[in-house]
Amino acid sequence: MTKHVWINGELVDEKQATVSVFDHGLLYGDGVFEGIRVYGGRVFKLASHLRRLDESARAIRLEPPYNNEQLTSAIHKTVHANGLDDGYIRLCVTRGTGTLGLNPFHCTKPCTFIIADSITLYPQKQYEEGMSIITSSVIRNHPSAISPRIKSLNYLNNILAKAEAIDAGMLEAVMLNHQGFVAECTGDNIFIAKNTGSNTPPLLITPPLHAGILEGVTRNTVIQLAHETGYKVLQTDLTKHDLYTANEIFLTGTAAEVIPVTAVDGRQISDGKPGEVTRALINAFRQLVENNAPED
Repeated sequence: MTKHVWINGELVDEKQATVSVFDHGLLYGDGVFEGIRVYGGRVFKLASHLRRLDESARAIRLEPPYNNEQLTSAIHKTVHANGLDDGYIRLCVTRGTGTLGLNPFHCTKPCTFIIADSITLYPQKQYEEGMSIITSSVIRNHPSAISPRIKSLNYLNNILAKAEAIDAGMLEAVMLNHQGFVAECTGDNIFIAKNTGSNTPPLLITPPLHAGILEGVTRNTVIQLAHETGYKVLQTDLTKHDLYTANEIFLTGTAAEVIPVTAVDGRQISDGKPGEVTRALINAFRQLVENNAPED
């Protein structure tokens, strides 16, 4: 089946969806993007993704040529044109065509494109049995250089950390911030669970925004689900020691959803199996997207 891509106001065949070699998104990673999921034909948390896209664009002084209402319409058209019931959307806004110099104000008009396709990030076996991860030697961007809350087209440090994980025979890596605290993984936010299996309600801990993380849409959804389930959630700094001694660890992300971690840097987490809290949140998330998949 031929795929269709929405680019600068038109739905075209994927082979016609081209970006100029002079586009600053290509030349310098100058642009922003969102990865969005589709469940049952509904675009999950679309309003939240568009809000984050707008914030990222404003932070880099980029003025998207389409407003949120227009982008919402374009996204639904692209999903429908590709007959996508469950899948993944990539929405990108680049600075546009300019010169070979750095000056962003020489770019004529931002380029906007939307891709809708299927995606499988991790094998199903890892959702059932858990995954092993490492701590990468590559740190997150220093927040004084560029805010990690900007979802920009420049993911080079994440890519280098991902390559390090793959070299180690794994699919994901924890990235620390410039202070040595846990930030996030290459494409996912991270949570640990404490006090599981005791009379005390389970405590979920995840790095705060000031740790240098992307404010994940799925992260926020899982925090809400955790509160509704009766779990306490704390956003505070975490060290590698906290990971090694956690009762449970799981990751959250648009593509990954909720996935358990059972070993970090060769250290088994608890009994080496996905824990009760993690499984409960996986089920809660799946019920949410299967029953409703809210677009707000």
